Amino acid sequence: MFQARPTTTTDEAANTPRRESRLHRAWRAAHEPAAGVPRWARRAAYAVPLVVLPSGIWRLGVLFAADKRGGSIDDSAMNGYVVFLTLISEALAFTAVGLVARWGEVFPRWMPGLGGRRVPTAAAVVPATIGATILTLVFTVIGIITTVTQSKTNGDPLPADYPSKAGGWETVYFYASYAPLVLWGPMLGILTYAYWHRRRSARGGRLVA
Repeated sequence: MFQARPTTTTDEAANTPRRESRLHRAWRAAHEPAAGVPRWARRAAYAVPLVVLPSGIWRLGVLFAADKRGGSIDDSAMNGYVVFLTLISEALAFTAVGLVARWGEVFPRWMPGLGGRRVPTAAAVVPATIGATILTLVFTVIGIITTVTQSKTNGDPLPADYPSKAGGWETVYFYASYAPLVLWGPMLGILTYAYWHRRRSARGGRLVA
């Protein structure tokens, strides 16, 4: 006689835990918030890579341009530079998440010699402060001055082939892509201060206890 195979009800299927993919586990670990992080800080940190993304998309359009730098740079070298700059920009932008995530306070287990140890506050605050200062100076201060005056930092006018001089939708697209970068430095600065204040408060609480 044939033995009937057990059937799985809808409720049982719903309660059966699904195996997480490796990518999902990595994503969850990268975004796991640290204790005491306010919601506004998490949202701001997660927004930083999105602030940088439009300029990267615009930059990747250079890969399909027929004339790259007037032919002064080899196309393959220019393409490699554009891709590298785009990837490194997004990677640097993602480090802002470390100011609100658990891996920004405790080294991940997979790091040899450091896994499980607490991240020194200065190890995160010092480079983040330097980065926020440079980004604010370049994109917020100099970027706005260059846009308003349509000139370089040395006072010379922007070249005729500069994207802002293309006119029409190309200029609108350029500004729409690069305008969000004005926020990168200030957002990183605010997140850095919040990180420093949270770590200092936590350390003070342990000493009192």
